[in-house]
Amino acid sequence: MKKDGAYDRVIKMMEAVINDRTVPRNIRNAVEEAKKEVQKEGIEEEVKLATAVQILDEITNDPNMPLYTRTQIWNIVTQLEELRRIATKK
Repeated sequence: MKKDGAYDRVIKMMEAVINDRTVPRNIRNAVEEAKKEVQKEGIEEEVKLATAVQILDEITNDPNMPLYTRTQIWNIVTQLEELRRIATKK
């Protein structure tokens, strides 16, 4: 998996959730926060990816989250975990 392309895909997936007005605001805000973590400069890759995963994990049990959004979030988390796995191999 090419890292730059993988980051771009994850960011686009996050933006899809952030821009979906049918998703409750608190969930969009959490995804926005996770996106900012992933884009931070000057922090170890592993740390920023773990922080983003933690933020997203916290919202997956929100009862107000639409099912399709939960699936999107799980897909994002899966991609972030894969990037984190690659980062730890370095």
